[in-house]
Amino acid sequence: MSHDNISTLAPRRAAIIESDAQALETAHALAADFARESSQRDRERRLPLPELERYSQSGLWGITVPREHGGAGVSRVTLAEVTAIISRADGSLGQIPQNHYYALEVLRVNGDAGQQKRFYARALAGERFGNALAEIGTRTAAERRTRLTADAAGGWRISGSKFYCTGALYAQWIPTATVGEDGIQRLAFVRRDSPGVEVIDDWSGFGQRVTGSGTVVFKDVAVPEEDVLLLADPSAPANTIKPLAQIIHAAIDLGIGQAALADAAAFVRERSRPWIDAGVERASDDPLTISEFGRLSVRLEAARALVARAGKILDIATADPSPERVAAAAIAVAEARALTTESSLAAGTKLFELAGTQSTLDHLNLDRHWRNARTHTLHDPVRWKLHAVGNYYLNDAAPARVGTT
Repeated sequence: MSHDNISTLAPRRAAIIESDAQALETAHALAADFARESSQRDRERRLPLPELERYSQSGLWGITVPREHGGAGVSRVTLAEVTAIISRADGSLGQIPQNHYYALEVLRVNGDAGQQKRFYARALAGERFGNALAEIGTRTAAERRTRLTADAAGGWRISGSKFYCTGALYAQWIPTATVGEDGIQRLAFVRRDSPGVEVIDDWSGFGQRVTGSGTVVFKDVAVPEEDVLLLADPSAPANTIKPLAQIIHAAIDLGIGQAALADAAAFVRERSRPWIDAGVERASDDPLTISEFGRLSVRLEAARALVARAGKILDIATADPSPERVAAAAIAVAEARALTTESSLAAGTKLFELAGTQSTLDHLNLDRHWRNARTHTLHDPVRWKLHAVGNYYLNDAAPARVGTT
């Protein structure tokens, strides 16, 4: 299904968040609202258009804009916590702005002064950036076939097809990964309403159902020269773009796992029957159930602590992007992603083990937590996170600079 006109209207001026504390307060207030119908949105695959409008108008989509450009410039710790708060309420809503923040980080690292001024202003105004990064049918996830060619007027032309385009369905801008005739990868900020852009609502994953992670097709789309910037240069020093993207992914999984644990606890307290051998009146007094809740709670709390630790190390690398600091940040984020992956999946599975057969009834839709975690954690394989961590500590090897973001 094509939705060419879904988000082409310019949004109203968004609120401006001025501090980390205000960002967290705003996230908690929105999450309380978003959680109310998150199950229904998932079940009906109801696109969260009014929720996204409130989300971007709240100012949270502008919190990473640097202070010198009028934003709050919040810490990476706060960015991750905001993401986890929203993801606990609704995993899809937590994921949708992930590539918006990614694009703003590419802009911070690789954009020139004019590009930063223009696009940071648009983010602060409440405009949403989606993405068109990944492709299907390439040899690896990092390979790009979408072509960027110079035109006679001094601008650029884009042709190609993308998938997994989370957020593009709802965006005013679609940052697009391209490869030029010179083999250099560039990121083009493409207006959603540009002639030749087609956004197709064909995402059919069993989890993260309303992320809009479907197809975007570019048919000879014109892009001004000033809207294109470098994406990846293998000869340049390492930077914080990939760790920034990855810590948001970790925070999404953390929030999904926390939601599963909370729903499991509520169900066991209110509806589950104790196992007959426990000799207790309430399922919540079953000693084996209690110990399993303790085990799962420890894993999720450890995951939360690793995400916060990774954010602090990433903040250091953001201020001083030396190769050593960037490598340390990438490893810290990989450690967090390894545990958030494992703990979110465990929470989604343990929910049913501890709550019992009644919790599998379809109308409850409690399986959405596991579906969301399983879908999102496939973004890039945790086994390679563990390899990077082991190679770093065992062989003093810096993490690879290629791979998915």
